[in-house]
Amino acid sequence: MITVRPASERGHAEYSWLDSHHSFSFGHYHDLQHMGFGSLRVINEDRVEPAKGFDTHGHRDMEIISCVLEGALEHVDSLGNKGVIRPGEIQRMTAGTGVRHSEFNASSSEIVHFLQIWILPERNGLEPGYEQKAFSDAERRGKLKLVGSRDGRDGSVLIHQDVDLYSAILEPGEEVVHELKPGRRAWLQLVRGGVAIDGERLEAGDGAAIENLAQMTISATGSAEFLLFDLA
Repeated sequence: MITVRPASERGHAEYSWLDSHHSFSFGHYHDLQHMGFGSLRVINEDRVEPAKGFDTHGHRDMEIISCVLEGALEHVDSLGNKGVIRPGEIQRMTAGTGVRHSEFNASSSEIVHFLQIWILPERNGLEPGYEQKAFSDAERRGKLKLVGSRDGRDGSVLIHQDVDLYSAILEPGEEVVHELKPGRRAWLQLVRGGVAIDGERLEAGDGAAIENLAQMTISATGSAEFLLFDLA
């Protein structure tokens, strides 16, 4: 079964410096029909104005993943980490027992466009941690590239949960096939372009919950980029 979450039906928050769309309940957006999907709790698509951002704030007991799509995002945290995330890079922060951080647009002239993803950890009280890795377009073109996993295999960032996170870039007409083991399900978040999952069409910003399927075929209906979460 494939259930599409249309981009137009997501929660929306707009301020002078931030335009944010929420696939699941977040902040002032509360929807009992969309509280998350398995351990996947938040997918926010954010656009932040130049030199603006989120002041220092705290998190705990959450795996927080940031994927920059356009521009550059500056990160500073209480663990002593400071850096800039750019397109093609994946940042994982384990909030665990508690961490404070800020996120700002690193540019004074261009908007930063990124996804922030929250995944519930396998247990509370983990030691806070941070990791950032780059994955080139070539590594993701025409295939599902593992960029996050429970064991950090194949060069992926380590996520403290039973989830495999893939990223892919497809040209029109290209397709990839993904198998789901018994008891597992998937969420696809389309970043750009268009795809069809076994004939079910998605456009940019759409998500799709995939359940009770042993195998799915993802075909590009245009130049496309997406994330695929394989979840317990």
